[in-house]
Amino acid sequence: MNSQQDFLRDAMRRLNLTRDAFSDRLGVRRRALDTWLLPSDSGEARSMPEMVEKFVAEILAHEARAVGAEPGRAQAARPLAQRIAAEGRPHLLSVAQFDRGSLEDLFQVADLMQPIARRQKVSRVLEGAVLGSLFFEASTRTRVSFGAAFCRLGGTVCDTTGFTFSSMAKGESIYDTSRVMAGYVDALVVRHPEQGAVAEFARATNIPVINAGDGPGEHPSQAILDLYTIQREFSRLGKLVDGTHVALVGDLKYGRTVHSLIRLLALYKGLKFSLVAPPSLEMPAYLLELVARNGHVIEQTSSLQEGLRGADVVYATRIQKERFVGEEIEGYTPEFQIRKSLVDELCKSDTILMHPLPRDGRPGANDLSTDLNHDPRLAIFRQTDNGIPVRMALFAVLLGVENQVARSMRDAGWRSPSHIGPDDAVFDGLD
Repeated sequence: MNSQQDFLRDAMRRLNLTRDAFSDRLGVRRRALDTWLLPSDSGEARSMPEMVEKFVAEILAHEARAVGAEPGRAQAARPLAQRIAAEGRPHLLSVAQFDRGSLEDLFQVADLMQPIARRQKVSRVLEGAVLGSLFFEASTRTRVSFGAAFCRLGGTVCDTTGFTFSSMAKGESIYDTSRVMAGYVDALVVRHPEQGAVAEFARATNIPVINAGDGPGEHPSQAILDLYTIQREFSRLGKLVDGTHVALVGDLKYGRTVHSLIRLLALYKGLKFSLVAPPSLEMPAYLLELVARNGHVIEQTSSLQEGLRGADVVYATRIQKERFVGEEIEGYTPEFQIRKSLVDELCKSDTILMHPLPRDGRPGANDLSTDLNHDPRLAIFRQTDNGIPVRMALFAVLLGVENQVARSMRDAGWRSPSHIGPDDAVFDGLD
């Protein structure tokens, strides 16, 4: 852990405790815990007593021994890259590669990356490594985020976008393209419009391949950063993911981000899902069956009023117009817009509003309205910011350098703003 704040957040995550429950477990006042969790340069931040740190470490060690004693849990001692491997190789193709324990271990690595992602520290653990970024679909956020994450660890990026600029436009197979690229680079990030195509890239090479979106299939890194965001937001609010109410809104048929996210959330306990979509854009049946098998409550509706009421998390998606081939878009009207007046009426003061972006910000668009931009419940920019430490963590784990990061860090040699955006809330800042 690189700070007492990360140490305490990780402890709460592993013990599955709210701030109130954690402070009770430690026998300290909630106010004291809050001051230990504040950024170190905050005027109200306080150092955690050494005795408390030792006590937390003892609790975690006891829990780890208890988990290790459970049948079938010995594999938790294996390196994370091996535990999440795809067919024995260091690829990230699907969120199905994760269980709850491996997710929490990855989040611990992401916490470690925070000061680098926030431009306070520098690391060169991937110095000399080259990332091949192959995007056969248009992308801004995901492509730049992966590239920035690799560069923050000292690597460099070779970037290409679109079929037009690829030898595949000349008839080259996925296998040949992947094998050739593997001779040039040390890792591949691939986005492709066809479901299953990224897995074909992975089968042709032993270097790490990360799925950055395969048509209507999955977008695993987005779902991981979304869940990481929910965890961090809930930590601030004193809430747990277990037992939460999540509303997924919009194009649930073709939205690959919600396909991956609902599978990760299903690893938790006692969730209620409100799936809000027109009948033509409902969640695929196989995902409903998977979630239902884990004992969660699922409610499907085409009414925003019914779906949003009382939700702890509202996750909106845009309509995936590029996925429609000869289909009519029915029932997805401007009345589907999530606007501030609706949120104020139906949601709680601590509801988290999320969106994988891009969103359609035009007046009357059936998306997350821009009149929420100054609402503190809007977490979309904290969500995108979290993409950097999460993707840094994925690269570090898949390339086997996660244990080198802490000792490699040094202070950044430039000055960064305390807040990235001029309208950011206090908890949106870099600190």
